[in-house]
Amino acid sequence: MRNCLLPCWLGLCLFWLSGVAGAAEIGVAVDRNPVGLNESFQITFTAAEQPDGSPDFEPLRQDFEIVNQQRSTSASWVNGKSSRNEQWLLTAMAKRSGELTIPAIAFGADSSKPLALTVTETAQPTAKDDELFLEVSATPEQPYVQAQVIYTLKLFRRVQITQASLSEPEIKDALVEKLGEDSTYSTQIKGVDYWVTERKYAIFPQQSGLFTIAPLVLNAEYVSGRQQPRFNGFFNRPSTETRRVVSKAVTLNVRAVPAEFKGAWLGAESLELSESWSDASRQAKVGEPLTRALTLKAKGATVGQLPELFDKTPIDGIKTYPDQPLLNEDKQSGSLTASREEKIAFIPSKPGEYSLPALHIRWFNTKTHKIEEAALPAAKIKALAVAGTAGPDVAAAAAKPAEPGAVAATPISVCSDRETRVWQVVSAILALGWLLTVIGLVRRRRNGGRSGASNPASAESALEKALKRACWENNPQAAKQLLLQWGKQRYGSDSLAGLANCCGETLRSEIDSLNRLLYTPGGQDWQGRDLWAAFSAEPRQVSDVADNGDGLEPLFKI
Repeated sequence: MRNCLLPCWLGLCLFWLSGVAGAAEIGVAVDRNPVGLNESFQITFTAAEQPDGSPDFEPLRQDFEIVNQQRSTSASWVNGKSSRNEQWLLTAMAKRSGELTIPAIAFGADSSKPLALTVTETAQPTAKDDELFLEVSATPEQPYVQAQVIYTLKLFRRVQITQASLSEPEIKDALVEKLGEDSTYSTQIKGVDYWVTERKYAIFPQQSGLFTIAPLVLNAEYVSGRQQPRFNGFFNRPSTETRRVVSKAVTLNVRAVPAEFKGAWLGAESLELSESWSDASRQAKVGEPLTRALTLKAKGATVGQLPELFDKTPIDGIKTYPDQPLLNEDKQSGSLTASREEKIAFIPSKPGEYSLPALHIRWFNTKTHKIEEAALPAAKIKALAVAGTAGPDVAAAAAKPAEPGAVAATPISVCSDRETRVWQVVSAILALGWLLTVIGLVRRRRNGGRSGASNPASAESALEKALKRACWENNPQAAKQLLLQWGKQRYGSDSLAGLANCCGETLRSEIDSLNRLLYTPGGQDWQGRDLWAAFSAEPRQVSDVADNGDGLEPLFKI
């Protein structure tokens, strides 16, 4: 009996888990926040998948009046993948002022999240019978230097406007950025219905002291109620009037940097520092890149205020190649949010574990008026050895100073023991070949014979010819592939970093420069003749030299 019930329980659990995993995520947003009492605003519910059921908006009616609601569905097919988007657009009005909450709305078994909304008392116009007037406000009126001020303009009208022009806010020694698109809604003031067009700006004063935002001027042509004499109904035009409306001036008292704040000034409403890696394990083979992406986001700041994130302190055994930073400003959320992303490629030259320093960003919270710090802890990355490259012990032994009295030897490349044995055998065979060649040449000279044609001493293999062409044509990618082929044939190395460790100082430097260029964004302006000159000067193994009688002449002088 138990054996029969177990599969049933497992099936029910899997069915329940699949239902949970397939739950649709419902997003909720408003077109502006805060809103005024008796002002209409829009609530948008969005689902990327088909919800479990139809929405139940009844909980919303406790604090809000639903004036209108619409539903739209869109679908797309991109790169073989289908996507679906459903939206429910509600036009609503708050029933009371204060801190309200748009409650969670159930879509069958799925649900949206609650959303906080501030409802303020509606400002009253200076004259009850105004058909057209402007209102402006600035928040806060006592900002810190270089901190964000939200400047809000509202155009109230109860007439039809045919043409209009509006001046931009002007303030000396300040940056001004328009935020998002204008929003239009309806409101009621003392029983009179108005249409409201709202526009927002972000202003960043660059100096402390008193600043005045000059009044805005609106020139509008609107339809009047007066009738024109009728000539012909087809040619009749509505009667229009032109009116100029001026807003009030706004004064800001900009505060200086707090005395207790030390370092580069950065004021923001909120700040977030994060990182990501191209490999979550933070491991890379010697000669291969491991990329770290650092991202800094600050609400209420400009990109020009964000500091550099890359620590330029050199790390022994690692070469770093920072990318150009990606700068962005989001102006669609009712506040300017700046972001800076930096990508750094770390290329280890020898195996081991390396530590990257911690990152600290000191900033001032303009909402809480407190100094805060965003930080990332010290990070560790691991470099793995590549087959055919020298390990740390072998490299250390090669770098050890010679003992006193020892005969200085010609520098040689450090390779594996197996390769050493192979080349010892090859050298013995080649030595025997040389001896036979010398004997043959002696006999030929005795017989008065002479070779009719011989290869030049600088004869090149097909691979070397291709490398020379790549260098002279300044083609770094082709040069890289040919060097890898040459390094694999000669040293068994499958990376540029590993090959560089097996070469002389001059060629090693040129290979490192090529490797650095390949991992530098946009770094394609490469001159390859220096690499070819270093390659040509590199001591060749005997097998690389062609058989040539003149090249053996020094043997007769021993």
